[in-house]
Amino acid sequence: MFKKMIAVSLAGMLAIGLAACSSEENSQASDAGSPDYPERGLTIVAPSGAGGGWDLTARSIAKTMNTTGIIEESIMVENKPGGGGAVYMAEYATKEVDNDYMLMVKSPPILINNSKAEGNSPYGYKDTTPLAQLTRDYGAIVVRADSEFQTLTDVLDAVKTDPKAVTFAGGSAPGSMDHLVGILPAFEYGIDPKSVKYVSYDGGGEAVAALLGNNADVIATDASTIGEYMKSGDVRVLAVSSPERLEGDLSEIPTFKEEGIDTEFTIWRGIFGPKDMSDTAYKYWSEKLEEMSGSEGWKQELEQNGWQSEYKNGEDFEKYLQTQEELIVELLTALDMQK
Repeated sequence: MFKKMIAVSLAGMLAIGLAACSSEENSQASDAGSPDYPERGLTIVAPSGAGGGWDLTARSIAKTMNTTGIIEESIMVENKPGGGGAVYMAEYATKEVDNDYMLMVKSPPILINNSKAEGNSPYGYKDTTPLAQLTRDYGAIVVRADSEFQTLTDVLDAVKTDPKAVTFAGGSAPGSMDHLVGILPAFEYGIDPKSVKYVSYDGGGEAVAALLGNNADVIATDASTIGEYMKSGDVRVLAVSSPERLEGDLSEIPTFKEEGIDTEFTIWRGIFGPKDMSDTAYKYWSEKLEEMSGSEGWKQELEQNGWQSEYKNGEDFEKYLQTQEELIVELLTALDMQK
């Protein structure tokens, strides 16, 4: 019980009460975010170098939002490479970021790097606010145009004969997405995945540069990002990890299954906000991303990049991530890659 204060007038108590209510309302408004959000420019981070799937996705989102007028404030894309995305993930999860103004594009490595089996990073999707899944892509096994390898089984037979004679490369760390795309066919072919020589680079663009510079014999990368190198005649794609043949530039490329390798691998891409993102910003981005996913501008980006649309809102995306996390752990455990 509060002590009765005779000296305090009724008017005084009313004033104090009103001030307290006002203070509480202001605090709640601050927690919810500014009603005028966004009040300035926004940033989407691609936690890799230029040229890879994260970079292209971030730039496509920014371009579509601004050119269609869905978002009027300017959107800048920043590249933050390192550790197959793990370096910036640690910064995003632990440092004070501009909570409502800095978003991040990610894909399966947010689960792989944080899985109990791999454990490269203590931070995962639960240290973020999932906003939306936007696309679905697949992996590709790629060689130089002048490579002696004509088929996927040519590569696997060479690895079986002498694992150290064939260098695989990818734009993510060992145990991460490109690595899994590369060693899955080997695993299914009866090769010990730990024996496959794999070199990691910061992003798909650097992995392609390593291949073209004769620093790798084979790369595993995103199918959607390799089209321009196919058109220029620099590379050949031996197989893709999709359940069926893809359309467009890759329509003549066989799947793993067509090559006798009974496995597949899906690469989803989505966008995330910081864990303590305000309710206002979450609602804003949820609405804008849903609007973008149905726009003609976004459809053009999908076609240009060879992506398939697969939109999930924040709630559905988070549920999907929970199930995918379980599958990733099972996969890495089956590959005997647990710590």
